[in-house]
Amino acid sequence: MIRRWRTAAAWRGIGATAALALTALLPASAASASGGGGYAFAPGDRTVTGATGSTDAVPLEPGTAYRSTLPDKGELYFRLELAAGTTAYVPVTAVPPSDATVSASDGIQVSIEDANGTACDYSSARFGAGLSPRPVTAVGRRDAGRTLCQDAGTYYVVVERLVSGSTTTTPGSWDLEIAPVTEPALARAGATTAPETWNSASPEPLTGEPRRSTAGAGFASARTLDQGVWRTDITPGQTLYYAVPVDWGQQLHATVDLGSTSAAAHGYVSAALNLSLYNPVRGYVDDVSVGYDGTQKSSSLDPLPPVAYANRYAVSGAESSVRFAGAYYLVVHLTGQTADTFGKGPYGVTLHVRVDGTPNSGPAYAGSPVPKGVFDASSDRGSLGTAAGGDDRAMRALAAGGIGTGTALLLVLGVWTLTARRAQIRANAQKPTA
Repeated sequence: MIRRWRTAAAWRGIGATAALALTALLPASAASASGGGGYAFAPGDRTVTGATGSTDAVPLEPGTAYRSTLPDKGELYFRLELAAGTTAYVPVTAVPPSDATVSASDGIQVSIEDANGTACDYSSARFGAGLSPRPVTAVGRRDAGRTLCQDAGTYYVVVERLVSGSTTTTPGSWDLEIAPVTEPALARAGATTAPETWNSASPEPLTGEPRRSTAGAGFASARTLDQGVWRTDITPGQTLYYAVPVDWGQQLHATVDLGSTSAAAHGYVSAALNLSLYNPVRGYVDDVSVGYDGTQKSSSLDPLPPVAYANRYAVSGAESSVRFAGAYYLVVHLTGQTADTFGKGPYGVTLHVRVDGTPNSGPAYAGSPVPKGVFDASSDRGSLGTAAGGDDRAMRALAAGGIGTGTALLLVLGVWTLTARRAQIRANAQKPTA
């Protein structure tokens, strides 16, 4: 009797060999895209070295993702060339090592300065009460149409480490991801004041059987979530990234639940779980934190106005941030301190995502943003290496590295076939003869 040699173990071995072959073909930035803090950088990102002064600042191109390193002291300078009517956003994500010790006030500050050293705008991001070394993101901005920084020309992105001076803070460099975006002027003038009235009532969170969804480990790999109830697992120290398409005229509502634990330990962890919301240019919008005593906890983001261009004129930072359509990022982090009290997990997390309102056409721009489609709620958002939630990131990385998808698949299938033939030869050789 002829026996079938293709056992489950054989197929697993073949699959593993093919996967190794595919990994060998990937560019280094894609095959090892995670930083020391577990953050997944954009496939095909460019490595740049920040200068210690403006004279040697390297240029940044909008629509391109960059990777750099921030030392524990001093500032880094990068350069941007901007037209007079262009608004620029430069989000910078800092990733400390996962085993670093940080204080609540540690973090980064990002600003954009003109040729005379005038700060157009700056923002900061800190680790907060969770005391957990997670990725933090701040955005430098140059707003066209404002009093400062109106001329065309050279501008400088300045990234600075914020250090509290605490003796417990771990020294050492942090990885950086930088992803510049530009927004063109409007084709015709519009409202210059934020909408005065909008539905600020908190709706009931969506209910129903949660659907399973894995998360991304960075902005570029954020998994797309539609309206619904979504379930995933998280371990202490882990950060999860999701992207929710929100169109012009729509409102986003989000609630996060942290499930109970069966651990016998008792205690309390303040700010154990953090849910943060970022806009399509990775600008901070709002966040909530959940204290944890081992029983289930729930918290919701404050209501936000419908997405509108004129929201940028609002006094409130959260309202001002929902100024364009596109992918809004829900970022969930479970502090590492949770493991000390309640164990390593995993812990169950449920997201209730609600998008209300009828989409409208939005404003008419005089040109295209860079990257193209960044303000399109239906776009694939692929220009900065951002996946729409599928498992095609490796294929995109291959394309970025100059290897066509078809060629890569042929090479992998070739390895697969060769391995299968070898397995069959070995199996035939081991068969007893009659």
